[in-house]
Parts: sequence; C-alpha cells; structure tokens
Amino acid sequence: MYCTKEVQKDLIWIGGNDRRLALFEGTYPIPRGVSYNSYLLLDEKTVLFDTVDQAVSRVFLENLAHTLNGRALDYVLVQHMEPDHSAVLQDVLLRYPDVKILCNKKTSDMILRFFPMDLEGRFELVDESSTVNTGSHELHFVFAPMVHWPEVMLTYDATSKTLFSADAFGTFGALDGAIFADEVDFRRDYLDEARRYYCNIVGMYGTSVQNVLKKAGALDIAMICPLHGFVWRTAEDIAFILDKYLKWSSYTPEEDGVVIAYASVYGNTANAAEILACRLRDQDVPVQVYDVSVTHNSEIIAAAFRWSHLVFAAPTYNGGVFLEMDALLRDLAEHKIQNRMVALIQNGTWGPTSGKKMREILEGCQNMTFIDLMVTVPSTLKQAQLADLDDLADVIAATV
Repeated sequence: MYCTKEVQKDLIWIGGNDRRLALFEGTYPIPRGVSYNSYLLLDEKTVLFDTVDQAVSRVFLENLAHTLNGRALDYVLVQHMEPDHSAVLQDVLLRYPDVKILCNKKTSDMILRFFPMDLEGRFELVDESSTVNTGSHELHFVFAPMVHWPEVMLTYDATSKTLFSADAFGTFGALDGAIFADEVDFRRDYLDEARRYYCNIVGMYGTSVQNVLKKAGALDIAMICPLHGFVWRTAEDIAFILDKYLKWSSYTPEEDGVVIAYASVYGNTANAAEILACRLRDQDVPVQVYDVSVTHNSEIIAAAFRWSHLVFAAPTYNGGVFLEMDALLRDLAEHKIQNRMVALIQNGTWGPTSGKKMREILEGCQNMTFIDLMVTVPSTLKQAQLADLDDLADVIAATV
C-alpha cells in the first residue's frame, strides 16, 4: 500500500523511511533511522525528483504508481547519484520506458557507470543557464560540486519558490508521520542529528558549501526540500537552517563552551578529564565530556563543530597516542576542523609523548590556537597536580 504526503497541492512526497539500518554509509550510527525523500511534481508534465535507496524501493514504487494514477512520467530529475538516492533509478527507467532523464553531463556519465543499459536518446542535459518549463512551473538549476559529490546540483522552482536541495539541509532520523520541520520540535529533538549529518558527511567541504550558499542567497526561497529529513517551509525555520549552514561551513563555533574528549586505559586519564570538567562547571562554563573508546567519532566531531574550545586527554600508547584518540584526531583533521581553542592533557608512566603527537596532528588544521599549559599525568594524578588542572581551567574559562 502507498504512503505519501502532500508537500504542496501539486507536489507529493513519495519517499520512504528505513528504521532497520544500523550504520548510514556503513559508518555512522543512526539509532533513529533515516528517511529517503523523493518528490513528484504533478504539472502538465510530471517530474520525479530523484529516487531512493534500495531498502525502501517497494514502497517508493508503489507510491510513484499511486500518485501518477495512470499518468505518464515525463521526467526523472537526477540531482545526486549516490546510491541512497539513485539505486532505484534503473527500475524507474524500465517501468517507464518513455521517461526522459534530466541531469547534467557529470551525472549522465555516472548513470551509465552505475547502470550499463541502453539510454540512447533519453538524456536531456541541463546546465546553470537551462530552464525547464513543466506547464505552470519553471525549473532552474544550481550546480553544487563537492556538496558532497562532484555531480551534485540543486533545482529551484521559480513558480513555488522551492529549492530542491539534494543532500544539503538534511537530517538523520526517520520521519514519524511528519514531513515539515515545523510539525516537530526540531531544535530540541533533531538539531543534534542535523549537525551530525552535516559535519560528518559534508563537513570537510566547507568552501564548496559556502559557494553554494552564495548562489542560494540570490534566490527567493519559500521552501527547501532535501533528500533526507524534514522539509523547511517557514521563513523562521529556513533562516535558522541557513544560519546553521553558514556557521558550520565557515567552521564558526555555534556556542562558547568546551568539549573534553578523553581516552583512558585504567581510569587515570579519565579522572583528570572529569576533574577539569568539574572545575570548568564551577566557573559556569558549558562542558560536554566524551570517552572516545565508547562514543562514536561522529558524535564527537559534531560536538567539535558546535563548541568553541576542545580539550583532548590521552595516555601515551606504544610511543604514540592511544588508538581511539589517534583515530578521532585524524578524523577531525580530515573534516578540516578549524578556528578552535585547544588544550591537551597527556599521561605516561615513562616517556610521555601523547601530548606532543596530538598537537602535531591538529597543527595541520587552520587557525587552531593551542593553550600552552599542557598537563602531564605521570601514571596517576597527584595531589599537587590539582593546581595544574585549576590553572588550566582558569585559562580556558578566561577565553570562553
């Protein structure tokens, strides 16, 4: 049976929800699932905006057939070729042999690589100067290379002032019957997942996102339809998510506060991290504390994008940095974290070197300011060293 939602009087959501997938892209935990959004425009010509992941192919194809209600499918518009949005494209092309494929040249090349089938005469290639009239709607195209694949483009419907935004402005989490962000308490219940989605999937492409935001800024946008998560339809919500993307893509902290991420083998480094967190809270500094051995990197990376100050505490391990901390720092560096204040705590029974090596990893990032007051824990924290943690807390608090 079909399950569709009306977005506008002639625009229907025909996607699906996956609550069984444990790891998005085989990497990111999604305990609340994920939605795969696809939209069908019912104008004089019908337009399908992207398809879905194979996991929800059955409900999607049922939704498509029901919503068409016997009408022909004129166009399938492919904005992004990642398989969670294109896996069912071949099924659509086989079921609707007269449908035309609207896409750019890079996308057409990718389609033929993913689906080696005879598509002669079925492509209608577009660029940023192209206009497609479907009857009462006029579609324009905004190229968005490396947000986050090279072929990505957005589509702007000048009639309804709707931006179909591909992977931009999306959110982890299945849609629990609601399609619009204003139907839920988004800031309370979904903002963390929107941030984790952006920072981990798109985070390293900040410059590319900034370029697209400049293009989007020239458009009069009344609605944003992403390929994951909620549709944005109120002026307040659109301004809110645009502001978040401006901050995230420019690596500007959203809030002043401290992320403490620690690795600890026998609890001694953890003890130092906990004491520092208490000292900072005593000075009314917001703090989030993570054990890197049990918290997925995606959570800590998202927190690092949110807060202004980062503290990393780790023991020396095989002459280097404890494995999970080493992996986190390299992941952060790959996501191009920058513009942060950083403090370090190292532990070592003999030859402590983890602090130096943690700093070396992060020094490759732009505009990272290091607090030179590094605390060294010689196996266990000594009473006399509490003053060192107090001093570190004072320096951090003074800069928050």
